[in-house]
Amino acid sequence: MQLEQPPSFCSFYCIIILNSTLLAAICPASSSKVFLQLLYNIITKCCYWLTMNRANITEKTYETAGRDLNCKLLAFIYVRRHASLIAIQNGRIVTPDGIIDNKAVHIQGDRIIAFADGTQGAERVVNAHGRYIMPGIIDIHSDRIEQYIQPRATSQMDIEYALKVCERDLLGAGITTMYHSISLYKKGVFGGSSDLRTQGNMQIIADLIADIHMRFHLIHHRFHLRIEIDNIDAFDIAWSMISQGKVHLISFMDHTPGQGQYRDLSQYRGALADISDSDFEALMKEHQNKPKLSFQQQKDLAAFARSKGIAVASHDDDNAAKLEANKDIGVAISEFPIDMATANKAKELGFYTVVGAPNILRGRSHSGNMSASEAILAGGADILCSDYYPAAVLQSIFYMHEKYNAPLHQIVNMATLNPAKATCIDNDYGSLEIGKKADLLIVEILDGYPIITHVFVDGNTTSRIEYRKQAL
Repeated sequence: MQLEQPPSFCSFYCIIILNSTLLAAICPASSSKVFLQLLYNIITKCCYWLTMNRANITEKTYETAGRDLNCKLLAFIYVRRHASLIAIQNGRIVTPDGIIDNKAVHIQGDRIIAFADGTQGAERVVNAHGRYIMPGIIDIHSDRIEQYIQPRATSQMDIEYALKVCERDLLGAGITTMYHSISLYKKGVFGGSSDLRTQGNMQIIADLIADIHMRFHLIHHRFHLRIEIDNIDAFDIAWSMISQGKVHLISFMDHTPGQGQYRDLSQYRGALADISDSDFEALMKEHQNKPKLSFQQQKDLAAFARSKGIAVASHDDDNAAKLEANKDIGVAISEFPIDMATANKAKELGFYTVVGAPNILRGRSHSGNMSASEAILAGGADILCSDYYPAAVLQSIFYMHEKYNAPLHQIVNMATLNPAKATCIDNDYGSLEIGKKADLLIVEILDGYPIITHVFVDGNTTSRIEYRKQAL
């Protein structure tokens, strides 16, 4: 039955805390801090979810939430009693606030449980040999998976195998959580010509990403649904996919020429160099008259997404008016603002701002827009993403540190903690802190480049590589 007045949060959490206290009584003293951190993380999530869905709360909701929390706490106790302890020593630990030396990272189960003076009690010891120990990268915008599924325009490969090959390469780039960014275009000349960007194939990819965690896999896979607003069918498609629990991030895009990414029409014309001038003029006229998702439809989709704990982004913002409108819609992330003025306005309005790592390495945007490195140095950027080249994230972190003397931990935060905060997963992911998931990298500098030797995901070693140097 539906409750007229949902029971108070106080009474609900009193029951939870009482049960938790009983569980804590059998927990080793050394685990008390991580236990409390886990308890805090879970209760915070419950609070957020119940608040967002308060209008739909039933007695069953509270029963389910309580059972879920107690199951997690019991699992915690089991892990602490039975999981082996791993210690990573002799590394430079990159935390949100700086670098810690002369400490060992202790991992038990899937959690970081301590930064200790030694390796006492460890059943396995990993020697970092003075290398950096940093959080796994969280990439919230990348369409790289499309290149594995469809390496050529007329050649589509097996989607699941493509995902398995892709995640292996993502590990090599240090990415432990990937928001695969799949576009839902209207069929057309530009962007929408790919067979991958149809409802049917999108659903297949979304189903696979949702299901892959029940099978063998290497990293955390998430689905970023990119909604092109001139696809008026996208409203029902997106609503359905969000309802199915298949979406973890949505973004609204408008690639209409004359604004956004293609504010400079010559850039758009260059992207369509293979069509005639008359066809280009006809296309421009079509763009001027095409229907789009209404402001209210975007607002409704954003509200529905947020009610499910899903973050909402905009794409290629190019002026203050657009940012103000996006804020009204419910957007919290501004991907690739076109210029510094727009980036600064986005920050002023409270948006997380996203820039592409390839932009840093190339020294400019591939479409002639804002320089990512300049935005970072000016405080106009919060998040680094790979966009289309996953290896660029790690390299750009150390590039900014070496070339511009940017504090390493701050640039690392842009690829780890900040994207975790923007997508509301920072209780568990995004930084090396006691109680958080043990997703981490060991990074060495070889020949002037950052090279990953170890990757841990959920406390498991998922990649181990040592480069060799041998004379001919």
